[in-house]
Amino acid sequence: MGLSATLSAYLARHIAFWLASVFAGVTGVAFLFDTVEMLRRSAGKADIGMMTVLQMSVLKLPHLVQQMLPFCVLLGATLAFWRLARANELVVTRAAGISAWQILAPATAIAILVGVIQVSLFNPLASAMLSKYEQLETRYLKRSVSMLSVSSTGLWLRQSDVTGQSVIHASRVAQSDMSLHNVIIFLFEGEDRFIGRIDAENARLRDGYWDIRNAWISSPNKRPYRVAEHRLDTDLTLNKILDSFASPETMSFWQLPGFIETLEKAGFSGHRHKLHWHSLLASPLLLAAMILVAAIFALRASSRAGAALSISGAVLCGFLLYFMSDLVYALGLSASIPTLLAAWTPAGVSTLLGLSALFHIEDG
Repeated sequence: MGLSATLSAYLARHIAFWLASVFAGVTGVAFLFDTVEMLRRSAGKADIGMMTVLQMSVLKLPHLVQQMLPFCVLLGATLAFWRLARANELVVTRAAGISAWQILAPATAIAILVGVIQVSLFNPLASAMLSKYEQLETRYLKRSVSMLSVSSTGLWLRQSDVTGQSVIHASRVAQSDMSLHNVIIFLFEGEDRFIGRIDAENARLRDGYWDIRNAWISSPNKRPYRVAEHRLDTDLTLNKILDSFASPETMSFWQLPGFIETLEKAGFSGHRHKLHWHSLLASPLLLAAMILVAAIFALRASSRAGAALSISGAVLCGFLLYFMSDLVYALGLSASIPTLLAAWTPAGVSTLLGLSALFHIEDG
């Protein structure tokens, strides 16, 4: 027997209500805890007031929401299915010849739709707000400035010392030994007083200095002169430079492919950004898998004791999946496993486990 349009709409409304309710509750709790944490971090800093703290919490909230969305779907679907089971609506529906797969179809469709909206519409908003949050965090809490920028023209680096600062541009980079090619270095005294320029074929980052070869050095009111070797002191390290890249979370799903291409053209690895992009791409499947996992815990629970067991099981399963996702993601970041495997494993494994358990329940 097929699932009627009326029953499909009823199940869809029921699932949507519980997903929205759990989503609203979890979002509120997350905002509260994050605001408290922001107040703790800002304690003792006179130039950051309550309005700035609230602004930073609001800007960070969409990013937190994205991270918690799979858990919200899992818990919301568990509650929705349990309420249907407790009211014997699932029993009546199954008795009418409707399979568990047909019952789950509206919920799965909603989860996939939510995932598509998250990736295509919500993610660009969340990444833009997180980028603004990180600017405020850098300004008020970290007291530092970004030292690196990568564009289609190459790499731009800024370094400072007690006498002033240097701005370094290179058209190409070899990340393996941190050597720069076609280098231009602008030298400043203090904040903005230009005192010279260095043009070189290449420069390599050593321990505490840049080793510059075949360089032309020029300064105002002096003739340029050529040197075979030149040394420019620096406190930069490869790790400091890599940490200064824009984090993948501050770039939207649509911006990431172009930025990855720019990174690779400049000579840097786009591995971290590729992993994040594929993780976003896998989000709709992961949310659909949460519906299947929720059904495992809720479809056979009708009593109060069964409800407590189902909800506890769903929460425990959510934490286990979160731990597994973080572990696999860390392995992917370290290149211990391929990018595609790291990004798609949580969604794929959850889907297979959900399908296997439901086959057992349905055909059992």
